[in-house]
This record gives sequence, C-alpha cells and structure tokens, in this order.
Amino acid sequence: MNATREITQYIVAEYLPGTSPAELDSSYDLLDTGIVDSLRLLQLISWVGNHFQLPIDDLEITPDNFRSVEAIREFVDNARGLPAAAEEGIGEDDRS
Repeated sequence: MNATREITQYIVAEYLPGTSPAELDSSYDLLDTGIVDSLRLLQLISWVGNHFQLPIDDLEITPDNFRSVEAIREFVDNARGLPAAAEEGIGEDDRS
C-alpha cells in the first residue's frame, strides 16, 4: 500500500467516519476546514511518526506539513530522504 492511501485511510477512519477514502481529495485542507484541530494535529503527528517509523523529535515540524494528505505524504517522503516524485517521474501510486 502506498503512503498516500495509508494516510487517507487513517484520516477518514479517525476524523471523517462514514466518509469513503475516495471522497477525500489529497489536496483538501484539513486544518482550515477544522477536520484537524490542534489536539488532533498532535495525534496525527504521533501517528505519522509511529506508522512510518520517523524520528519526529529530530524533524522540523510545522502545521503546514499536515495541512493535507498530499502535504503529509511529502513530509514523510522528505523525512525518509526520498526524492520528489516529479524529479524521479514516479506516479502517486508508485510511492510507498
């Protein structure tokens, strides 16, 4: 399963029950719409760190890193040291 799908499924399960993962656009602003508030943001950061085995305490974290599924996936890729998809010609479904 790729990271975008995993992030989407988590957000839908935790914050948007009854919503299909297909309904959540990867660029949908989770912060401005109130889906993720300050407390949920901490929960989301913790989940991302644990799920993707990232050293969260060692990373620079800003709310913008968690504004959308797309932003979270980019944060995960950067933390893992993966090249940007556009630079490598990798499609969204190819990222893990």
